[in-house]
Amino acid sequence: MKRSWTRALVLALLAVAFVGYALLLWRGPWWLDGGRLRHRDLQPADGVVITGFRTTLVALGAGAVAGAGLYYTDRTLRHTRERDREQAEIARDGQVTGRYVEAIKLLASERTVERLGGIYALERIMRDSAKDHLTVVEVLAAFVRDQVPVPPDAELSANAMPEESVQAALTVLGRRPQVEEPFRIDLRRTDLRGADLQNARLERVRLGGAHLEKANLTGAHLEEGWLRDSFLTGAWLDRAHLERAVVRGADLRGASMKGAYFKGTRLVNADLSTAVGLTAPQLAGAVLDSGTKLPEAVVRTVQAAR
Repeated sequence: MKRSWTRALVLALLAVAFVGYALLLWRGPWWLDGGRLRHRDLQPADGVVITGFRTTLVALGAGAVAGAGLYYTDRTLRHTRERDREQAEIARDGQVTGRYVEAIKLLASERTVERLGGIYALERIMRDSAKDHLTVVEVLAAFVRDQVPVPPDAELSANAMPEESVQAALTVLGRRPQVEEPFRIDLRRTDLRGADLQNARLERVRLGGAHLEKANLTGAHLEEGWLRDSFLTGAWLDRAHLERAVVRGADLRGASMKGAYFKGTRLVNADLSTAVGLTAPQLAGAVLDSGTKLPEAVVRTVQAAR
């Protein structure tokens, strides 16, 4: 309805403009210079003025028509380009969806090589399509949780290394593009013993109840992470970023923590009694409660400083 009214208004304006232009061609010279132009018995001088006026007016009209034509052509081209862009975007989305479906099928395969293909296909989709980033991250995290859950009876298998496809999924999660994510990567209660997470980007990760014994977390980014009741005995956390993380009830005995960052870290009932390479200056910005166990050398240094 609104478009019909707009079209009718435009047509009415065009009709008024056409009538006004015709009147201007006919009577314009006299409206402009009626005091000197004769209405009857026109002389050559009158003809020159009238002809010049009408010629100028015709030229202006032709220019206006040409300008309108250019404007209409430009709008048509813009509309065509926008429609082509939308069609290309739809086709691209269809291709991405097809690739995504195929990657999920591979991820569900029993063969390791096919699962690896699915994982790296998802990584390619995540990098090619920003709108699919969050979906791919959640799918990969769910894959890890599904493949290596901590059994309810807490009896872990003798294997202390992640299966190849699980390690690949962790690697892809750790090097994903930097995009604002409204959720935390959920890796709670997963068996990640011996995993290679060196320099991994796992900010705000949820690792509650996860087993990370002897995992390589050197230089890993765990800022604002949630490590409640996590098992990190013997893990490598050298230069790891634990700023503002919550480390509650975590077992860090024997973990290597040389140069680890603890600014704003909350250590609640955590066991760092035999942590290797931990120094008092590292804990200067941490929030410690009385239940946290620290190495004797660190305790003596803290007490002497007081």
